[in-house]
Amino acid sequence: MKEIMNMIDTIDMWAQTEPERCVFKDTLTQQSYTYAQLKEQSDKIAAYLLENVKQPGPIVVYGGQEFDMIATFVGCSKAGRAYIPIEIHTPQERMEMIINVAQPAAVLYTRQWEESLQVQVPLVDVRTIQTAPAKSYPGLSMDDTYYIIFTSGTTGVPKGVQISHGNLLSFVNWELKDFGLKQGASFLSQAPYSFDLSVMSVYPALALGGSLEPLTKDVINDFKTLFAALPQMSINVWVSTPSFMDICLMDPNFNEKNNEQLTHFLFCGEELSRQTAVKLLDRFPHAAIFNTYGPTETTVAISQIQVTPQVLEKYDRVPIGYVKEDTKVVIMDENGQALPLGDHGEIIITGPSVSKGYLNNEAKTKEVFFTYNGVSAYRTGDAGYLEQDGLLRYEGRMDFQIKLHGYRMELEDIDHHLNEVSYIKQAAVVPKYKDNKVQHLVAYVVVDHNPFEKDFQLTKAIKQELSQTVMEYMVPQRFVYVDKLNLTPNGKIDRKGLINEVNK
Repeated sequence: MKEIMNMIDTIDMWAQTEPERCVFKDTLTQQSYTYAQLKEQSDKIAAYLLENVKQPGPIVVYGGQEFDMIATFVGCSKAGRAYIPIEIHTPQERMEMIINVAQPAAVLYTRQWEESLQVQVPLVDVRTIQTAPAKSYPGLSMDDTYYIIFTSGTTGVPKGVQISHGNLLSFVNWELKDFGLKQGASFLSQAPYSFDLSVMSVYPALALGGSLEPLTKDVINDFKTLFAALPQMSINVWVSTPSFMDICLMDPNFNEKNNEQLTHFLFCGEELSRQTAVKLLDRFPHAAIFNTYGPTETTVAISQIQVTPQVLEKYDRVPIGYVKEDTKVVIMDENGQALPLGDHGEIIITGPSVSKGYLNNEAKTKEVFFTYNGVSAYRTGDAGYLEQDGLLRYEGRMDFQIKLHGYRMELEDIDHHLNEVSYIKQAAVVPKYKDNKVQHLVAYVVVDHNPFEKDFQLTKAIKQELSQTVMEYMVPQRFVYVDKLNLTPNGKIDRKGLINEVNK
C-alpha cells in the first residue's frame, strides 16, 4: 500500500470509493457501521465545531468503545482540533485534573456526562448533533497536534502527551509496511481509547479500509462472556497487552482451530513474557506474532520483532525488536554520552515520532525532551542496550515508573493519592515482579486513627476511598501495615529496599 500522506484524506477516500465498506462492527450487539456513515457523522461533528466553538484549544471526547467515539475523533481532526480521549471509568478527580491542565475548548460526549463535573465550555452530546456538513474542512498540518493522551505524573497531576499528525503518520506507515497487514483487515479494539495502545488498532485499520471490533470492559471482566465472544469475532489482527492475552489463553478453546481468521498478533504496553509467547505459538502456529516497544511520548511503538520458535530458542528474554527505519535509538550513560553497541545504559529515542512535549507543562517537557544531533529526542527512563545487528534489548525501568497490564503509571503518583486517604499517615507503593513483569502492586502503609478492628476491614475502606481518585488498575492489590517506613540517608522513603523485600 502507498505511504499515507494525510490521515483524514485517506479515511474519506474509503468513504468515497467504497461507501458500504464496514468500518466498525460490534459482534455482541450485532451493530455495524460503514465508511459512508463515518464520513457523514464526522462531517457533522466537524461542522458543529467550526460553527459553534470559536475558542482555541483541544476537544475532550468522553465515552466508551463505540462507533460514536471514532466518528468524533475524525470530526475533531477535520475541524483542525486536537482531541483528548477520556474513558467512562475514569474517576471524577482525575477528569477534573485533566480538564484543568488541558483547558479544552469544548467537551463532546457519547455516554452520559457526570453532572457533578461542571465545565465552563460547551458540553455537547454528539448523538444530538444535526448540523449540516460544511463544504470544506481545515484539517491538520503535519506539525499540528492530532491527539493528546494523558498519562500518570509524579506529582499526582496527569501529563498530556501531544502527538502530532506527523508523529501519527510515522507510526501508521511503519505498521502498514513492516507487519504484513492486508487491506480490509479487521482489528481487535480492546484497549480503551484513552490508552495509546488503542492507536495501534484504530488508525492502521482506518488507513487500510479495515474495520474495528470492540471488546468492552464489561465483557472482559466476565470470563464466560469473553470466552464465548472470541470465536464469534471476525478479527484478523489482534492488538492487546500480553496481560490480556494471558486471560484469553486461560480458555483452552482459544486456538487456531476455533479462530482461524486470526493471522496477526501485535503486543505492546508491557513486556511479553517467554511463557506467554510459547503458549501462544503452540495455540496459533501459523500466525505472525509481533512483540513491540515504545513509550506514549514516541507514538505507541518504535521497534518490533516477529516472535518465532527460533527467536525463543535463541533468547531467554523476548527481545523488543528492531527499530523502525525513520527512527534511531541511542544508548546513553548517566552523563548523557552516547555508548557503543553492546554497552548498557538509558534508551534514548530520536526521530519523527517523538512528541513535541507535554501539554501546558514546560517544566516536565524540558526534563525528558531535547534535541540530539538536530533531531527531536526523548529520554525513556528504560534501561537497555543494542546488539551488534541493531536488535534492541530491554532490561527494566531506571526509575520508579512501571507498567501493569499495559498501563503505564508512576509509583509516586499512586503514593500521592494514597497519602491523601483519611486512614493513612504515610504510604509507599512497590511492584511485585514475576518473570521480569509486574504482577501486582503492594502498598506499605503506616496507619492513622481509624474505627476498624480487622486489617481486612481497613484495607477495604482504603481501597474504596482510593478508587475515588485513581484509576482501578492503580489500586494496590496487597496492603502491608507497618509502624514506620525506612528512609535512605537522604531522608527519602527507601523504596528500593521495599522492592527488594517484596521480591525476595
